[in-house]
Amino acid sequence: MSDPLFTQEEYRKFDEGIAELLLHYPSDRKSAAMLPALRLLQTLKGWLPPEGMELVAQKLETHKEHAYEVATFYVMYHTQKPATYVIDVCTSLSCSLRGAEGLLAFLEQKLDIRSGVNGERYFLREAECQASCGTAPCFQINEDHFENLTVQKVEQILENLK
Repeated sequence: MSDPLFTQEEYRKFDEGIAELLLHYPSDRKSAAMLPALRLLQTLKGWLPPEGMELVAQKLETHKEHAYEVATFYVMYHTQKPATYVIDVCTSLSCSLRGAEGLLAFLEQKLDIRSGVNGERYFLREAECQASCGTAPCFQINEDHFENLTVQKVEQILENLK
């Protein structure tokens, strides 16, 4: 038998959170709350387990496939349990012109992981624009944003993770 999705406390927070979200949407358009409902689930669990997405869909009176479609469209949602640190390196034009590919190669070597591979400690990914074109190159670690990166700055940031 598998573990339950939520602890009692998590389930209470989930129910209260969904109820609060639904106050902001018309009763005949509950599925419009999909983005914040998935965010709530991910905040509680650290990722979006399939049974959690199914529960979100039930609460929003839509199909579980709709929850999955939304969750897989946006990179901010994790449909697989992520590593401790998710590192999203912007490789869009401005960051590329300022050395993002070299930074990505440095991270692959330093962390001993390939981009796109979800490891136990690190999940290194290329990402689209992170809206820091004037302060490129940049990356995010989990939800912390870092700009004007150099190899030295990245080494210091990584050291602070330990």
